[in-house]
Amino acid sequence: WLSSIIKTYDFDELVVSNNDVVFRNIAEDLRNRLPIEAMFTSEHQAVQKIHQHPLPMIHVDAFLYDDDVVDSLCEEGKMSRSYCTQCGSYKTASLEFISHSFSLMELKFLYQHVLPDLTGKVVVDVGSRLGAVLFAGYLYSSASLLYGVEMNADFCQLQEMMITFLTTMCKVVHADICTQPSLLQKADVVVMNNVFEYFLDRREQARAWEFIACNVRKRGSLLVTVPSLEESLSKLQVNVQLSQWVEEVQLNYDVYMEKDVDREALEQIHLYKIL
Repeated sequence: WLSSIIKTYDFDELVVSNNDVVFRNIAEDLRNRLPIEAMFTSEHQAVQKIHQHPLPMIHVDAFLYDDDVVDSLCEEGKMSRSYCTQCGSYKTASLEFISHSFSLMELKFLYQHVLPDLTGKVVVDVGSRLGAVLFAGYLYSSASLLYGVEMNADFCQLQEMMITFLTTMCKVVHADICTQPSLLQKADVVVMNNVFEYFLDRREQARAWEFIACNVRKRGSLLVTVPSLEESLSKLQVNVQLSQWVEEVQLNYDVYMEKDVDREALEQIHLYKIL
């Protein structure tokens, strides 16, 4: 009896580690098809906002570049974690990294600890970019359908290329989310990772959030956001009454027991239930 439990546990561990390998292989394949900053020139507004940041900031996609890969690139001189504050001196400061994608750690936390069993459920990722939420949903959840909605044609092409080799469970929709009311209305889970701030001006952000609030209305469905809704909406003039729309679900950030946990990154993930 005990040996059968151990064998089952070993098999589960093997499946999980194999899924990690598949996920990392997808990331490596995409890394080889993109410039190191993982941004296209077609993302001119996001590039401009990063350059306007008061402190030096670079985009390091957390899906493509985990800490080990970043360390290797730093050793090879292809990337740096710091910048010189005064040319020619030894005065350096840490560069601020920003990512528009979840890391593997964040995605495993999301699918294994934040969300319930997704059997028969529909997941919609708003601003799916390179497809990390879709690939992780395929590997680490039992969702029946995973939709990625992405405005940028270059990213849609990359996602579709990878999905072709993986599964028919994942679909990519090349569109502005504000043209997809029916998709949002049927979603059981909507994921929004830092989705509007760097890609839309403030008026467009307000319009997009009002559209989301009008159409993500299925009672009991779930909304995952980074950062919190309160933080995203605080800088905007927007007609969204949070208390009448959602209830935040408190998360236990201590359940994720794997090594090298970035607690700060996990605490940026917020879960809401639609009222």
